[in-house]
Amino acid sequence: MLKAFVHGFNKLQPGSVGQLASAVRTASSAALQRGSQFAQLTHDDLTFFKEVLGEKGVITDPDALQPYNSDWLHKYHGRTQLALRPSTTQQVSRVLAHCNARRLAVVPQGGNTGLVGGSVPVFDEVVLSLGAMNNIISFDEVSGVLVAQAGCVLQTLDEHAGERGFLMPLDLGAKGSCQIGGNVSTNAGGLRLLRYGSLHGSVLGVEAVLADGCVLDLLGVLRKDNTGYDLKQLFIGAEGSLGVVTAVSVQCAPRPASVQLAFLSCPSFDAVRAVLLLAKRRLGEVLSACEFLDSASMAMATEHLPGVSNPLQQGGSGSGGSSSSSSGGGGGDAGGGEGGSAGGKGGAPFYMLVETHGSDAGHDAQKLEGFLEAAMGEGLVGDGTLAGSDTQAAAIWRVREGVTEALTRRGPVFKYDLSIPLPHMYALVEETRARTHDLPGVTVVGYGHVGDSNLHLNISAPPGCDGRAASEILDRIEPFVYEWTSARGGSVSAEHGLGLMKAERIGYSKPPAAVALMGRIKRMMDPNGILNPYKVLPAAAVAGGGG
Repeated sequence: MLKAFVHGFNKLQPGSVGQLASAVRTASSAALQRGSQFAQLTHDDLTFFKEVLGEKGVITDPDALQPYNSDWLHKYHGRTQLALRPSTTQQVSRVLAHCNARRLAVVPQGGNTGLVGGSVPVFDEVVLSLGAMNNIISFDEVSGVLVAQAGCVLQTLDEHAGERGFLMPLDLGAKGSCQIGGNVSTNAGGLRLLRYGSLHGSVLGVEAVLADGCVLDLLGVLRKDNTGYDLKQLFIGAEGSLGVVTAVSVQCAPRPASVQLAFLSCPSFDAVRAVLLLAKRRLGEVLSACEFLDSASMAMATEHLPGVSNPLQQGGSGSGGSSSSSSGGGGGDAGGGEGGSAGGKGGAPFYMLVETHGSDAGHDAQKLEGFLEAAMGEGLVGDGTLAGSDTQAAAIWRVREGVTEALTRRGPVFKYDLSIPLPHMYALVEETRARTHDLPGVTVVGYGHVGDSNLHLNISAPPGCDGRAASEILDRIEPFVYEWTSARGGSVSAEHGLGLMKAERIGYSKPPAAVALMGRIKRMMDPNGILNPYKVLPAAAVAGGGG
């Protein structure tokens, strides 16, 4: 049974050859095994799929299959011999009915931008790619309800809504390649969940195909429908393990006439927490995002991303916007922590992005400036700048959104997406840093969505880190990270899902009875276990042995 499956990696850089180091640990002496209940592909299977999808919808060439066999970070690798690209729900239905009858395991795949191995085959599962299902079905310009096929790219949908005065309630760094079906299937969170809420609230309906090919049409467009169980919620966050989402209806929000952005420095994480509280009180209904990054994150972004610099330093990304500074200390630092040793040339321990969405630019700017003055007056903020243009705002967001890319450019990285009660949130970064401080070249980075207590903890290993060194790092951080999070009432997956990486870790966040019930639901909806096997739930729960 797989205890943990964590890879380090070097992102391919221009003009260089990427290296890959991986560390695999198991709970027993045996590694994860391919399910013996699953059949092998045959010529007859290929013939059937070509009849349903046509030659172009069936991919068997090994070179063409490479993108389907690995995630975008080159972290997880499968051995699929077949990728299918349906363009209609009925095609998905026929494919799944055949796979279910034949006991062929299937991995639904969208933009393949996940970070926990949820959309990549583990062995030779058939990849069901939804990318060709990319039609926008309808948009109601009064209600703002958008209906689209699952393969539509998030940015395309946001642009479509934007042309009609609305925006998608979800915003991700990967919006240029992630697909709405995958977003819904993983219950993706993103940068503006603080304002617009989770997909459990903004998704009004789904169309999903069950393992046996049954099409479940729940594609409603109503905000209110109190008839029976809300079955669509089963598919939001299930990672394709209960059915394949083929279409969604989403409640879009009116596009704000005014967007304001402040970039701030803070002396401690206690100050970060206090700034968040002040933002909620002073900005109220217009507050749309509140992000933080520590000095190690800033150093990572400015050192490894071309053209990125600290917006608060001379010539930085935010230069040209209005700025203020304060020599006040404050914020209190009882357990507040430091942001790491690598602030970079006069950098602060912590940084924050505070964004507003509103309808009156003058009013919103006045509120934001008043908030900034109050924060500086209380000694919570040492320096700050307001974006004076869309270009400056984009440059500031690039710093925050670029940390993930910067980490991959440096070398192997171990990534953890966690929800932690705010009073304890940064303490995990500090303790992880203390546990790894003697390991050569290891840097611990913390950043995330402070507005909803979502920490992205990253342990960056030095370039060229081999498997032995990676295993030593892993020994220091697992299961420590999960145990620490669980002991403080946190969640081991805030927004990335469980996938392969955390399927056996769900017990840190859910009681045994809940895991067992999930297993019963899985067996009822997918009795042959063909949908995304080895993911989401522990093998024992899927088999009926509890969590």
